[in-house]
Amino acid sequence: MNKHHRLPAAFIAAFIAVSVLVPASALAHAAICSCLDNGDNTVTCEGSFSDGSSAAGVRVFVRDSDDATVARGKMDDNSEFTFDKPKDAYTVIFDAGPGHQVEIDSRDIVE
Repeated sequence: MNKHHRLPAAFIAAFIAVSVLVPASALAHAAICSCLDNGDNTVTCEGSFSDGSSAAGVRVFVRDSDDATVARGKMDDNSEFTFDKPKDAYTVIFDAGPGHQVEIDSRDIVE
């Protein structure tokens, strides 16, 4: 009598399918944010998620080089947030919750 047990082919196929799909579903809601210097001493940031969903209501913080918050607000109904451009270096934080934060250094924001 053979003492080796074999897993059913359907179980193996299901395991492989789940293994392949889980990483893709984990990335389904990746946060995306980009900012543009408007050339009038304001900056507009636009947020979204990789699955195409809106970022309306997502919190946004602007912090200076001393980590002090110099502006804060939420993405509007168009998933945009506009703020007065700080005089010195700053960082924009798009905060959609744990694991869904995007930080943009002011050096990366262009007109």
